[in-house]
Amino acid sequence: MSENTFRPGDAVRWDHSQGTTRGKVVRKLTQPIKIKGHKVAASPQNPEYLVESGKTGARAAHRPSELRKA
Repeated sequence: MSENTFRPGDAVRWDHSQGTTRGKVVRKLTQPIKIKGHKVAASPQNPEYLVESGKTGARAAHRPSELRKA
């Protein structure tokens, strides 16, 4: 498994404007979807990951390059 490949349940962290957040991977996204009104342009060639914040429970999509193993 490469550094930027994750599985559901993997603990991850990511940076944002307020600092660093920790959470878990919910699933890999391989087709376009909308999350809270935002278009996620995921594809099999450019997958994104649906992650859930451990603190707030909020879900968001992130590119593999934005995530790190926690």
